[in-house]
Amino acid sequence: FSCQWAIAHFRFHQPSSELAFGLEADKASLLALRMSFCFQGGTRAILMAVQAHIIRHLLFDRNTAATHLERLRGISRQEQGEALAAALAQLLWAAGGGGRAVVCLLTAAVHFVPRGDYRADSFTERIHLFEFPEKAAAQEFISDHIDSFRGKGGHGLILFLYSLLFSRTLER
Repeated sequence: FSCQWAIAHFRFHQPSSELAFGLEADKASLLALRMSFCFQGGTRAILMAVQAHIIRHLLFDRNTAATHLERLRGISRQEQGEALAAALAQLLWAAGGGGRAVVCLLTAAVHFVPRGDYRADSFTERIHLFEFPEKAAAQEFISDHIDSFRGKGGHGLILFLYSLLFSRTLER
């Protein structure tokens, strides 16, 4: 993974602001998007897909008396985390065909020893897989570990990408 991928994580605008519902992208990500979107896509494509599900969750899944626009503005940090967890769980559940979701988290322990043509990256070897047969359980687990996805230095987008791949299964 490039440096852009290694530092990418899910980061919201300031809580309780007009754009509190929105994910931020680094200027470097925006520049890379302009220069290479047609060829590589990059982290921005994942951010856009997750952003769409965050907005859907905030508008339609929460019980609130606020109007649609008011539902998006001024959400708290906790509501941001809940919306992100719901969006990630929904996408993983869909990738798993509605029968399972796999969530990948980074641990200190090495879970496999590289061999053959695989080149160790000190990241992939430390990923631990958690499989869930119910979407609600996956969402609760993600919510409990949300800082792994939105914390700086947590490799949140890479973890989510691996989670998508394992939810979908390598065979599919």
